[in-house]
Amino acid sequence: EQLKKETPPGLLAMLQIPGLGPKTIKLIYERLKIDSLSELEEAAHKGRLRSVEGIREKTEQNILKGIDLIKKGGERTPISLAQDVANNFTRELKRLREVQKIEVAGSLRRRKETVRDVDILIVSANAKKVMERFTHLSFVKEVIAQGETKSSVISQANNMQVDLRVVQKDSFGSALLYFTGSKEFNIKLRQRAISAGLKINEYGVFRKDKNVASKTESEIFNLLGLQYIPPELREDRGEIELAQKNQLPLILEGGDIQGDFHVHSSYSDGKSSIEEVALHARTMGYSYIGICDHSQGLKVAGGLSERTVYKKLEEIKKVNKKLKGIKVLCGTEVDILSNGTLDYKDRLLKEFDLVIAAIHVGFKQSVPQLTKRIVSACKNKYVHIIAHPTGRLFGVRPPYEVNFEEVYEAAKDNNVALEINAFPQRLDLSDLHCMQAASKGVRLALGTDAHQLSQMGYMSLGVDVARRGWLQKKDIVNTFSYEKLTRWLKK
Repeated sequence: EQLKKETPPGLLAMLQIPGLGPKTIKLIYERLKIDSLSELEEAAHKGRLRSVEGIREKTEQNILKGIDLIKKGGERTPISLAQDVANNFTRELKRLREVQKIEVAGSLRRRKETVRDVDILIVSANAKKVMERFTHLSFVKEVIAQGETKSSVISQANNMQVDLRVVQKDSFGSALLYFTGSKEFNIKLRQRAISAGLKINEYGVFRKDKNVASKTESEIFNLLGLQYIPPELREDRGEIELAQKNQLPLILEGGDIQGDFHVHSSYSDGKSSIEEVALHARTMGYSYIGICDHSQGLKVAGGLSERTVYKKLEEIKKVNKKLKGIKVLCGTEVDILSNGTLDYKDRLLKEFDLVIAAIHVGFKQSVPQLTKRIVSACKNKYVHIIAHPTGRLFGVRPPYEVNFEEVYEAAKDNNVALEINAFPQRLDLSDLHCMQAASKGVRLALGTDAHQLSQMGYMSLGVDVARRGWLQKKDIVNTFSYEKLTRWLKK
């Protein structure tokens, strides 16, 4: 705490820039007296940073890209953090007797991976009291506006804007539909209403001046001749056209998930023993759990030596004999090395029940090189899943680029699944990549990348991505029974 007081806060902010370490920041500060992101950005644009030892033009460009990444990260909040903010507000508001109904709307309801702000709708006969309570909650940092039916505040957590609207009970369905969005979806829906001689807005669906549907979303969709469209699909990607034909896909449900393929134990950088992970998986209702610790090359994450792998194999055999109702799969998250080979030899890989291959280094390689590494891993007969295929980390680094057409083809041809990594900072693959992969006949596998037991709950975020990607039960390996899974693993 004393050191924080002695250090300009701008220098700590600079540490968030990918690839910019404390030694370089210290040099920049000492030589140029720069102690803020804005000053750093200006100096980089003017080429002044090159006067500091070790900084070249390319370094300046990388610094500018890093600053841009931080700015974009500040504009939107990862869904897990936005959900926490929404939960704080809804939990307190639900305690009011005056609140008859409450729902979260907006991009959070559509389960987008990042969220700009939180929208909350409420039905209440005493809007004034609700607004008074909302604007005076202990975790409100600032009140932007307070009105009779709408108020906006800034939350202390993540500085997110939270908007609250009180709507009439009879128009709750139309308001929820309107404020859930997306904008593109609403435009398409409005066009459909107009073509049917109707007008649709946040207050209802009107034929001339008569409100003919507004209480629930379902009655509005029914009036418009549409199958009910889940919020996750409302992005104008063809869902309205399919709903008109009653042909929307039966997208994945949380209850379809039979297990998690990507959990770390204390053998590498996880916090819990194999038995503790297995017991927790059983309480979650899973049939199986894949424990995939890091391979030997990733020393920073406690990668397992060959000798330790055999020790882990023996322990899992004992746990499987001891525990009923859950099967533990002995897996590995093996590194795909820069030359495309794997961090373990085939003679060791064949000992595992489950092999997940992942890129952890060499993100700045060319598109052909990165693509070749993933394709090469797919062709290894012992690899079952490619983990976090684009390597992105929200607010830390953007996804690296690969030729996904080649990746999809290699995955399909070799019966390899692509992972939807459910860890909040990753959510990788994205929903659009999921749609593309499934359309090519590629299967997807969900993994939380959990390093402690509580993180196994991130599975719901992976399910959100799958639903937004239109994935069905048949597309997801985690929906297999243990018997079907073992057959698939023996590919």
